[in-house]
Amino acid sequence: MRPVSLTLRSTLLFALVASFVLSAVGVWLYGQMAQELARRSEYQVIGRVQYFRHLLADDFPLPQLSQNPGLFENMMGNERDVIRFRLHQGATLINVNPSRLTLPPVAALPADQRPALSAVHALVTPDGVPVRYLVADVQLADGRMLEITAAHLMVNEQHLLAAFRWRLVGAVLGAFALIALLGYLMLRRGLRPLRRMAREMADIHPASLSHRLSEQDAPPELRQMTRAFNAMLDRLDEGYQRLTQFSADLAHEIRTPVNALMGHCQVALYQPRSAAEYETLLENNMEELERISRMVENILFLARASHAQSVLKPVTLALAQETQRICDYFEGVAAERGITLSCRGDAQITADAMMVQRALSNLVANAIRYGEPESDIALTIAPQAGGVALHVDNCGAPIPPVQQAKLFDRFYRADAARSDGAANGLGLAIVRAIMDLHQGRVTPDCSTPGRVRFTLWFPA
Repeated sequence: MRPVSLTLRSTLLFALVASFVLSAVGVWLYGQMAQELARRSEYQVIGRVQYFRHLLADDFPLPQLSQNPGLFENMMGNERDVIRFRLHQGATLINVNPSRLTLPPVAALPADQRPALSAVHALVTPDGVPVRYLVADVQLADGRMLEITAAHLMVNEQHLLAAFRWRLVGAVLGAFALIALLGYLMLRRGLRPLRRMAREMADIHPASLSHRLSEQDAPPELRQMTRAFNAMLDRLDEGYQRLTQFSADLAHEIRTPVNALMGHCQVALYQPRSAAEYETLLENNMEELERISRMVENILFLARASHAQSVLKPVTLALAQETQRICDYFEGVAAERGITLSCRGDAQITADAMMVQRALSNLVANAIRYGEPESDIALTIAPQAGGVALHVDNCGAPIPPVQQAKLFDRFYRADAARSDGAANGLGLAIVRAIMDLHQGRVTPDCSTPGRVRFTLWFPA
């Protein structure tokens, strides 16, 4: 099935709710009108009984009453109402009953009691017409008791209610159609900012990620969504730019060893070479291939790091043992430059052992590579409130603040002139990815003259 548009769905729901309310009001009005007509009929019956009570109590000649039944028929008009006068223990003097209606026997209202609404009785004729009737006694001037029976058939009231009912149904249906039409037009007008936003979104593609949705003339309900969408575009634009830069850097980094390999092979093939020369060529090519292999391994690690949260194997680690293990591993490399390694402090953290070792190894390797010869590198463990800080300090030139923000970008080198072939600019990016996986952080600090510090902070 084709999905229903939001405008049409809202219009129908609004019209249905409005029609339900109107119908409820109409039913209430219909019920009130029916009750009012019934009450008026009861008052009409009471009024007739009271009129004849006064008439007969004021020395109205009883023979004249029985000789002029047409007088009472005229008083009833063209209605099917009933009026009956009957002497107690005597004959019926007047009986006007055009519909031949049989009224159930009820106790007559005493002559000294004034009629009230509660004294009026109700019934329904076989053809469905409601009836209100009242039976009351009146004492004649000669002391005899006369029973008056007055009944009103609500024929005209039924016709009036039927006409009102159909008009009410027509009014509700008309109101539903009118509300639906007006609601549809108003909703279409009200949703114009949303359609404008959709058109602006449709114009956004990878080449125009810098375009942002306009908040001008946007209703308050859409401004929050507009800001959220613009923030998402900012993140996408930043990620797209980083991906573009990463692709360019990757192509540049791979092109250098590939060109070197091609150059070596072309020189070797230019003329016949000895076995020793071919062996040297293969050794040089092997170095370049190892560099490419390390670069690919690091790139794959960074690609998996963003989805590695579920494969972390956190265990309780004693940082003193881990730092000592790293110092022992790099002791020989550091000795070649006259650098000494030292470890201080101890604390326990919960982390993935292999990843912590890799992050720490990258920091120590950078410290050895860029540190001053005949200096020292200190690994200091400092427990802090809410976590543990692991400092890696070495002697070296301070890193400018403008470069510190880029240190953890892929393929970035703070000092490209001092980089050797083993450096590919991915070490610190890997460190940051590892710390992100552990909900930690890595920060550089060059506030101490002649010292460069990198801090790994692990949450408790």
